[in-house]
Amino acid sequence: MAPVEGLAVKLLQAGERRGRGQAVGADLDGLRAVARACPDTLTGDRDKALVLTGFHYASRSQDPAGLLAGDVTLHPRGLVVAVLTGKTKHSVRNAKIGYAEDPEICPVRAYLAYRERLVAEHGLRWADPSTPAFVGIDRWGHVTGGMGPDSVTRAVKRISTRAGVPISWTGHSLRIGLASTARKKGKDGIAIADQGGWARHSRSMLGYMQHDDGWDDNASAGLA
Repeated sequence: MAPVEGLAVKLLQAGERRGRGQAVGADLDGLRAVARACPDTLTGDRDKALVLTGFHYASRSQDPAGLLAGDVTLHPRGLVVAVLTGKTKHSVRNAKIGYAEDPEICPVRAYLAYRERLVAEHGLRWADPSTPAFVGIDRWGHVTGGMGPDSVTRAVKRISTRAGVPISWTGHSLRIGLASTARKKGKDGIAIADQGGWARHSRSMLGYMQHDDGWDDNASAGLA
């Protein structure tokens, strides 16, 4: 047995596991905690919009970082987010995000409030469709330009920590959260795949459909 393999066996016998494991998924309770913890500032409005919209279109860190204001359009029933899915600007999926029944965690209201405040506080130039949808903001409230994937990841972690979420979210938590929460709510697997940009019956999507403890959603439950 190779030294590394022998060490792995010893770790397993001691109850250890290699690797970080799958990131924790965002959930509705966490979204409510995030919404309540966001301060009444432009940064707070940006944070709330970033998390709430990101959850509803199953975002990865690079997705909001690549969005322009013109990629997020208002529809009578909510927002349409043109998310890049390939290497060209023509490879997009149009994720539809409706108004939520609970206004506290409504992604549409949160995004519109954030963009309105951005224009009000920093000028009409930010109403231009070619500007970043989500902007970086320094500690003094200055807009620094668009957010990059790394800054989105750091923001999601900071936002969840501020809200007191038991395990801090990562850049993938919103994506996992949409898949697992939608499944628990009985949403069709194909509809979930289309919303999040997965291939239908994707193994990675199925892996994201986490279960709390394996008891309620158990293939053997109630068979006898």
